[in-house]
Amino acid sequence: MASEPVNEQAIANLYTGMRSELNQIYSKITELEMEASEHSLVINAIQPLDPSRRCYRMIGGVLVERTIKEVLPAVQRNKEGIEEVIARLNEALEKKKKEITDFEAKYKIRIRKAESEVKDDGNKKEGAASQGVLVGPAGSSE
Repeated sequence: MASEPVNEQAIANLYTGMRSELNQIYSKITELEMEASEHSLVINAIQPLDPSRRCYRMIGGVLVERTIKEVLPAVQRNKEGIEEVIARLNEALEKKKKEITDFEAKYKIRIRKAESEVKDDGNKKEGAASQGVLVGPAGSSE
């Protein structure tokens, strides 16, 4: 960060942006884990088959005919590449979590549950789906 935030709104915006980045990393990890799982299914399905058997593979939107002997190593390499990316994203996730924790400590940020979540009177209010509310002044000494 080049400069310190100047007011509570700037801090709130920065914090919201950091939380958004964290959610994007989570989403990407989930997406890639699903893709790695699909690759595993394909590998498990074609591995026991005859290597000279014909199979089809989608490459850039074009379906091409190959043999299992040609396709299997490529699918395995793709899966390994996806797993490497997942590992790097997990590292970035841990870094971002620490950054957010440090930011919360520095500016004394606490997340408060919305009123509708605190009161369990059976009535669902419109704000029940909100994630939380920033509480406490940023620059004041308490």
